[in-house]
Amino acid sequence: MEIRYGIAISNDTRKFYIFILPLYDNRQIRTIMENKLTIYNTLSRKKEVFKPINPPYVGMYVCGPTVYGDAHLGHARPAITFDLLFRYLQHTGYKVRYVRNITDVGHLENDADEGEDKVAKKARLEKLEPMEVVQYYLNRYHKAMEALNVLPPSIEPHASGHIIEQIEYIKKILDAGYAYESNGSVYFDVEKYNKDYHYGKLSGRNIDELLNTTRELDGQQEKRNSFDFALWKKASPEHIMRWPSPWSDGFPGWHLECSAMGTKYLGEEFDIHGGGMDLLFPHHECEIAQSVAAQGKETVHYWMHNNMITINGQKMGKSLGNFITLEQFFTGNHPLLSQAYSPMTIRFFILQAHYRSTVDFSNEALQASEKALQRLLDGWENLNKIIPAENSSIEVPDLKSRCYEAINDDLSSPIVISHLFEGVRIINTVSTGNATLNSKDLNKLKDTFKIFMFDILGIKSEKSNIDSSSTEAYKQAINVLLDVRKDAKAKKDWATSDFIRNKLTEIGFEIKDTKEGFEWKLNK
Repeated sequence: MEIRYGIAISNDTRKFYIFILPLYDNRQIRTIMENKLTIYNTLSRKKEVFKPINPPYVGMYVCGPTVYGDAHLGHARPAITFDLLFRYLQHTGYKVRYVRNITDVGHLENDADEGEDKVAKKARLEKLEPMEVVQYYLNRYHKAMEALNVLPPSIEPHASGHIIEQIEYIKKILDAGYAYESNGSVYFDVEKYNKDYHYGKLSGRNIDELLNTTRELDGQQEKRNSFDFALWKKASPEHIMRWPSPWSDGFPGWHLECSAMGTKYLGEEFDIHGGGMDLLFPHHECEIAQSVAAQGKETVHYWMHNNMITINGQKMGKSLGNFITLEQFFTGNHPLLSQAYSPMTIRFFILQAHYRSTVDFSNEALQASEKALQRLLDGWENLNKIIPAENSSIEVPDLKSRCYEAINDDLSSPIVISHLFEGVRIINTVSTGNATLNSKDLNKLKDTFKIFMFDILGIKSEKSNIDSSSTEAYKQAINVLLDVRKDAKAKKDWATSDFIRNKLTEIGFEIKDTKEGFEWKLNK
């Protein structure tokens, strides 16, 4: 797609901005609009055709990690889910601004309004500055995401870097009458808000009933009722992370950062907000209430939630202590792991399930994913070795259209993968000499695999270290051994031939005899 650029000047009288923006002609916009992507909107509880507010631009906000420990498998799922969406939106021609926040302040233990800040607690235990903890684990998070081939977001704002914006947001909510100050802290008045709007519309919680059953128990707290949540917390004397505000020296509530930063970078209304199912309530419910209270309207048009990774049927998470970090998966260094699993195996394992379904961890499931992924990658390698014939002797279905149909149906990655395996079946049939393909059909298959396996699903080969020039001598040595075996077979020296094959198989090589001679690969 050829993109031209133009200049837009803002009419904001307080500030002067000049934006250099890409220009799309009507044909390009029409091509984008013809894409019938449907996504499940948690808010409406149904699939909806995706219609961005201002095509071809898309604003997408996804809740990122609280960086006080290493990323685990549960963190990989939303990262890969929304990476899939990010890749596909870009593939179809949208210009996406993808914002993924970093929580480095305000997230208290047990996800509540009381207790110690998770980052500050880690800093205290390890005798470090809080931002040392943040930087250390953020670096490791980025490294893990890179290994998983997760594309970086357009913007990655930190909560601690947007204190001013959060204070201003609180002022708006106070001015609207939906918050109150209490002993230097500011709380959102859920009961008052619920009289005018609907607190619980995203999660389906019956807030009226819950308020009636808890009011008496929590009447002595500084909150008016237990369901009110903190917008600003007055810091106790020992609290390290604190900032001045009109109400006290303190810190923002956990739910506030996403409302403030989403508005700052994506505007008062934007297209998609994503995150894990565990954030639906109270985090995302509170975000909706904050945005409506502050600006009189909802911010997000499509709410998307990936389901959880479970271990023995229980959510995997840091707070439960039942998690396995990504680094432990990559190295195999955990009692529950029977082996190491590569980053692409982890990515493929997650993509084999629909993002809204629960995935239960097991070594057996990961090993099955490892084998299935290798079959796909082998299929791609074999596809590139096929020499085109004059005619195709096997029917090649329109796999590309089928893959588009699947991905447009709420990102149905398992169906896309099943179509790619249908392609592998055809490739293997041709590779073994039982069918032929002409250039047109070969190119159709190559195009489908390139678009869906690599560009959209984000799978990549992990053989780059084996294929580097530094290992050329190693490859030639294997070829010499197999040439000796080939000569032995020609002389009917079966003992030597079998000895070479068996020894290579024992140390992990897979040998395949072909009409031209032989092929080999090193299995894990």
